[in-house]
Amino acid sequence: MTVHFIGAGPGAADLITVRGARTLAACGVCLYAGSLVPRELLAECPPGAKLVDTARMDLDGIVAEIAAAHAAGHDVARLHSGDPSVFSAMAEQMRRLDALGIPYEVVPGVPAFAAAAAALKRELTVPTVGQTVVLTRVAQQATPMPEGEDLATLGRSGALLVLHLGARYADRIVSELLPHYGADCPAAVVALASRPDETILRGTLADIADQVREAGITKTAVILVGRTLAASAFRDSHLYDPARDRHTC
Repeated sequence: MTVHFIGAGPGAADLITVRGARTLAACGVCLYAGSLVPRELLAECPPGAKLVDTARMDLDGIVAEIAAAHAAGHDVARLHSGDPSVFSAMAEQMRRLDALGIPYEVVPGVPAFAAAAAALKRELTVPTVGQTVVLTRVAQQATPMPEGEDLATLGRSGALLVLHLGARYADRIVSELLPHYGADCPAAVVALASRPDETILRGTLADIADQVREAGITKTAVILVGRTLAASAFRDSHLYDPARDRHTC
């Protein structure tokens, strides 16, 4: 028996990986967050599979379900939205499973920031403009951020920032980033990326918070801030430079 932590993708059911779908189809028990994982994905589960919505469960309850499945000899699909390596709370589940001696594996998925970039039709790393992407969040009603990971500190880098779980706090985010990026810095918000009701907002730090408020976006969104979002005057990548020595590839 194995627990499979599976990245369900950003929202569209067909953005789960082939491996993720095949693994899901082989598990007799599936734990999923009903508020984040598309229900269409549950059709991939085998007939008669036990489906458990964890949206209102605490960690103890989730681990108890997994332990019961383990005792019964069932493989478990633990569906996480996006990719489980980022803001998934997978680490504390794995820590509990380690203590219980329950084996597990991780199947990666398409992260929300990648789906947002696709919706915006932007490459987030552009030659001579920006080559660094910082994935972070804000600490409001969540676990405090570690020292040195506040927005003021991260903003000094000038790198492209991708903020998860922050749509409610767009005004605060803007105020903390303005001194480092300037009011004219491109910004965007993608809510419900890849889903039929996807919403895309484009602007600058001067107006993006107002746009978020007017659109009524409060959750399931990523905020992106950085110069690469509107980059047009940049040199071609060295990857395709005709003068490049192809023998070093």
